[in-house]
Amino acid sequence: MATTTPEHIKCLIIGSGPAGYTAAIYAARANLKPVMYQGLQPGGQLTITNDVENFPGYPDGIMGPEMMEDLKKQAARFGTDIRYGIATSVDFSSHPHRITVDEKVELTADTVIIATGASAKWLGLPSEQRLNGSGVSACAVCDGFFYRGKDVAIVGAGDTAAEEATYLANLCNKVYMIVRKGEMRASKIMQKRVTDNPKIEVLWNTVTDEILGEHAVDGARVKNVLTHETRDLAVEGFFVAIGHEPNSKIFQPYLHHDEQGYLKTIPGTAKTNVDGVFACGDVQDFTYRQAVTAAGSGCMAALDAERYLAALGDH
Repeated sequence: MATTTPEHIKCLIIGSGPAGYTAAIYAARANLKPVMYQGLQPGGQLTITNDVENFPGYPDGIMGPEMMEDLKKQAARFGTDIRYGIATSVDFSSHPHRITVDEKVELTADTVIIATGASAKWLGLPSEQRLNGSGVSACAVCDGFFYRGKDVAIVGAGDTAAEEATYLANLCNKVYMIVRKGEMRASKIMQKRVTDNPKIEVLWNTVTDEILGEHAVDGARVKNVLTHETRDLAVEGFFVAIGHEPNSKIFQPYLHHDEQGYLKTIPGTAKTNVDGVFACGDVQDFTYRQAVTAAGSGCMAALDAERYLAALGDH
């Protein structure tokens, strides 16, 4: 049952991860008294990433969960009120904005920073879940470096899969590209890059039966859907590139978004089409999807929120 008098918040941050925590650091230092609800996966996708070696400032690399804990502590140090909870509905039709958390806690907010991220789509295999972070990855740019000179496999048929297969081919000895149909969805130019690359072998009409390995990936069992023949690929890395789904559903009735659900922001800003609502990180970034770009956009969102409040005379 909803509380009778909703708690009013100057700056509400929905979601954590590099974007949300960076927004919180900047908002707290600007005395916006931010309140953060961490969401379903506190810390975001990096909490299921073992080694992070491409974030500036960590010369020896850092474990993803440890890095998120550091960012959380930094946000808390400056006064961010960090809470467990999931935003379950919003009403951006009037000001202040109304938000419901866990279907029962009613809030109002002068500014809302959305940092809910995107979730990688997975094949749904038990072995994929078990070996996630131990050879299974949804980000070739993040993790390809660890497989230099090794054999890997990648699943997918779109532009992202073709781009990541090409990226992996620059690092790896051999790349098997597993394509479910007899054709790709990727653009012609990306398909040509794949088929012209001697390091990439496309396995057409093929699906993955199982990812092999006890504690780390040491192979993948694939099946041809036409002949029903199976074969084992000797690979040490298995990449899934079948797309991401932005966590934006509850915001879509109010905010402009593309056909995949990524929230649209005014170029060069974190502003959405609704005054006082800002979006940062992977929920609005379908191009880069990196921790460092998410952090940068979180900074933008907090600065935009501060300027918005200042223009209203609220800050």
